[in-house]
Amino acid sequence: MPKLNENYQNLKESYLFVEIAHRVAKYAEANPDKKIIRLGIGDVTLPLEPLAVAGLHEGVDAMTSTETFKGYGPEQGYDFLRQAVVDYYAENGISIQADDVFISDGAKSDTGNIGDLFAKDNIVLIPDPVYPVYVDTNVMTGREIIYIDANAENNFLPMPDKHVHADLIYICSPNNPTGAAYNKEQLKAWVDYALENDAVIFYDSAYEAFITDPELPRSIFAVEGAKKCAIEFCSLSKTAGFTGTRCGYTVVPQELVFKASNGEEMSVNAMWKRRQTTKFNGTSYIVQKGAAAIFTKEGMAQCRENIAYYQKNAKTISDVLSKKGIRFFGGKNSPYIWFECPKGMDSWDFFDYLLNNAQVVGTPGAGFGKNGQNFFRLTSFGTHESTKEAMERFEKLF
Repeated sequence: MPKLNENYQNLKESYLFVEIAHRVAKYAEANPDKKIIRLGIGDVTLPLEPLAVAGLHEGVDAMTSTETFKGYGPEQGYDFLRQAVVDYYAENGISIQADDVFISDGAKSDTGNIGDLFAKDNIVLIPDPVYPVYVDTNVMTGREIIYIDANAENNFLPMPDKHVHADLIYICSPNNPTGAAYNKEQLKAWVDYALENDAVIFYDSAYEAFITDPELPRSIFAVEGAKKCAIEFCSLSKTAGFTGTRCGYTVVPQELVFKASNGEEMSVNAMWKRRQTTKFNGTSYIVQKGAAAIFTKEGMAQCRENIAYYQKNAKTISDVLSKKGIRFFGGKNSPYIWFECPKGMDSWDFFDYLLNNAQVVGTPGAGFGKNGQNFFRLTSFGTHESTKEAMERFEKLF
């Protein structure tokens, strides 16, 4: 009989959002007359930007002619989109090369798959609370995971401990689920730590487009030395509403080189290219045409309009929490609002309380780690009308 990967036995029984869906479905079945408002999963509600749609149509039209038809494309992405990403970084004052950029179907896939490049015996440092994919993919591999506390006392922005050694480090900024964002000095401390420990930072910047504070970096490569120790993941899911269209990109600098046990140098960029050409057939040409339209001046302006819409929702949520004296984080440079559960409730009890008494669905902080036990996440991705109604219901409860 085959030997299975028994590390799967160490995973939690149910993925967080599966459990949420189960509880909501059970309540809806018992209360068919109740209108449920969902501010839990971070899925967008606005349609794609007009220029993105036009780009998708251009891609489709190309498939109708022998002269322009596209079959298998380059696994690392078409040059036109890779260069568009390079130009986008340049607009933010950051220089990268097209060969550093790998187009994918989203940051979730790449943050989950990047572990393929690293041996099982690496020590992984993950903040708690955290996006579950970081933890689960390393549990599947059987790596040792050490956690660093993100909590209210450090504003959910933990800093490196020089007495703790790690080889692989996960950072998400602006953070999911807490909405907290590192400043440049704080990120420099992480880069310095990684360089001192010969470690690699996996930097998830999926929500960088929501940063409004000009003092906050939108890429870890704004920090000197980061190209020698960091890989950056980004996504158009929230920037451009591509949650269903699926497109993202990962930046693996050429400077990221380490010595193998036999003394030979190995390029992480070359390894990732080899991994992708083996296990990934590339993002479709049609989707990449839509994505390229996003990176034009007009396309980014349309994206900013949608982001501003969601930011208004975040303010609606934040204003009610402030009015009620409930401590919260995020909401300004992030689409997520992370707040302390009222009345001393733990997060799953509060989830049930909010669902049963206000018919509002959020995300229990406990699903992101032990430090989320008494916190709760709401997202700003609903409509203006649903967000306003949800917070009116919320306000009446407290």
